[in-house]
Amino acid sequence: MRKALLHLKKADPVMAGLIDRIGPYAIEYLEPGYVSLAKAIVYQQLSGKVAETIFRRLAGATGDGRLTPEATLKLSPARLRELGLSKQKIAYLRDLAQRTLSGSLDFAALRRLPDRLVYQRLTALKGIGPWTVQMFLIFALRRPNVLPSADLGIRAAVQKAYGFAELPTPRQIEELARPWRPYCTVASWYLWRSLEEKAGL
Repeated sequence: MRKALLHLKKADPVMAGLIDRIGPYAIEYLEPGYVSLAKAIVYQQLSGKVAETIFRRLAGATGDGRLTPEATLKLSPARLRELGLSKQKIAYLRDLAQRTLSGSLDFAALRRLPDRLVYQRLTALKGIGPWTVQMFLIFALRRPNVLPSADLGIRAAVQKAYGFAELPTPRQIEELARPWRPYCTVASWYLWRSLEEKAGL
């Protein structure tokens, strides 16, 4: 990690300032399985605090606090709606649970695949787009060079830290991030942390 931080600080003075202000890199990882991908689905298009509340309710509704595919499928769509999930997300979570149980989604195999093939496999599933895959790559598969350039938090953090007059576009962020490679994940974490005390899925 020292190598990544030295690279970012040398490559980008603004990022160097964020690193010095925020302190050590302390990302919190999840096991690369059903829970981490389900969590990414819950977090789609929501603020971190709202999503965290809904995810806690979902885990709590299983009885023992463990979110499993079986537990998800036992909860009725009506109950899932009561927890704050949209109809679309309920369909996505149930589809994911069924695919996990059937073995058609092999999480162990994903660990061995390069990023582009993880994208290919996961975006074939219902309701999983590039952002959800990026969260899974970062927080579950621990990939070092992922840039969620369309993420609203990343865009807001870049606007604030780099002095953009308006919210930067994903393309502008990708251009800005060129010097961060091959450690875009680390840079992204610092950008999230610059807005929120606790960044993460």
